[in-house]
Amino acid sequence: MRAINAAIIGCGAIHICHVEALRHTPGAHLHAIVDTDIIKGQALAATYGCHFYQDYREMLQDQRIEVVHICTPHYLHKTMILDALAAGKTVFSEKPVGMNSLEVADIAEAANRASGILGVCYQNRYNPTSRAIRDVLASNVLGKMLSIKAALTWSRSGGYYTESPWRGRFATEGGSLLINQAIHTLDLMQWFAGGIDSVKGVVDSGPLAGTIETEDSAMATFVLHNGARGLFWATNNHTTDSPLLLEIHCEKGMLQLRDNTLWQIADGERISLTNDNPPTGNGKNYWGIGHQKAIEQFYQAIQHGGDSNYININQAAKSIHIVEAIYRSSQLRRWISINY
Repeated sequence: MRAINAAIIGCGAIHICHVEALRHTPGAHLHAIVDTDIIKGQALAATYGCHFYQDYREMLQDQRIEVVHICTPHYLHKTMILDALAAGKTVFSEKPVGMNSLEVADIAEAANRASGILGVCYQNRYNPTSRAIRDVLASNVLGKMLSIKAALTWSRSGGYYTESPWRGRFATEGGSLLINQAIHTLDLMQWFAGGIDSVKGVVDSGPLAGTIETEDSAMATFVLHNGARGLFWATNNHTTDSPLLLEIHCEKGMLQLRDNTLWQIADGERISLTNDNPPTGNGKNYWGIGHQKAIEQFYQAIQHGGDSNYININQAAKSIHIVEAIYRSSQLRRWISINY
């Protein structure tokens, strides 16, 4: 198996998930990291045993690098993705791939012309519980889906935003709770239901209103593409980061994700199907454990071709459209149709 040299742009909190995943992905090799903080970057490069670049544009000139991982603040994603694709690189970007549908459209156009592929990290799709939910729904053992509800209650202090001023601003984060923390939940809901047709939602800020210009809480009702109803609630105002609570009510029973464990409830029985607990006991289990699998699948697509094993720009765009629709519904106080 040939070695694929990768570079990671951005050495913030999420980059370590990519470093660890690359270490355990057959054929992948961390060749370089990029960060504007030269002291931090050089220290990390020495730790990882790789090259360091302060300017990502210089890194893009390195012909030894084939894949570029984007782990930077949201407002930098579009420019960096476009530059990397134009340089002939394959790109794997953290979510959101762009801050709004206009950015995503520009990125999609560039990706269609590019020689390298573009993948987006919606790692929660690769969690064991997510895969099991898809399998159960596909088997039709519980019958038709009637409704799906999700509750995400995480904690983000004022310091989380003031220490990184790009957060909590529409111009640089593209929103807040919805586009950063809850976007994975929205993606799962639409993925399980085959899409979302319309939404009526509300966004607001409570304790963080004096710190951010965006939302810290949101709720929404969805008309799902399969005819079921969707109920969604999320907040960053909890005092801890709780695992996602999700329920899918079907004609013959229910699937319930609680405390990282998926339960099937039917015929008076409650059966544990699988869980998302990290096998090592380390890491933030409320994130899920899908980064490793998502990156493995992306590199398999590079090595073997095909696009079924990674999340492409068209799939990633769906959650951006949903986020925008919730914002617009909250502004106009009416139902908004979603056209992917």
